[in-house]
Amino acid sequence: MENQEKHNIEWKAVWKDEYLVGICAFANAQGGKFFIGIDDNGEIIGVENSKKLLESLPSKIRDSMGIVVNVNLHKKDSLEYIEIDVPSYSIAISCKGNYYYRSGSTSQS
Repeated sequence: MENQEKHNIEWKAVWKDEYLVGICAFANAQGGKFFIGIDDNGEIIGVENSKKLLESLPSKIRDSMGIVVNVNLHKKDSLEYIEIDVPSYSIAISCKGNYYYRSGSTSQS
């Protein structure tokens, strides 16, 4: 795993629906990747509900933003983690009616 978060990489220990804003911001900027099951130090801690997330995240993202992203399962040793690969879109993408953009390491509306 890379050793630091960047403007286009986010590590999250667990999935929260509030992260949809960050995905929208990535789509409106240069794209990026969310990793679920990795802590703030870049350590893989694993995700408990990987199968459920693999099924629900693509639909949740499509339903809230109308975009398609790649959701991939990775495994290191016995720990599973999820990568959400968000491409950059040439048209403005909204999340539930609001527009967000990635500026530095924050999502701005």
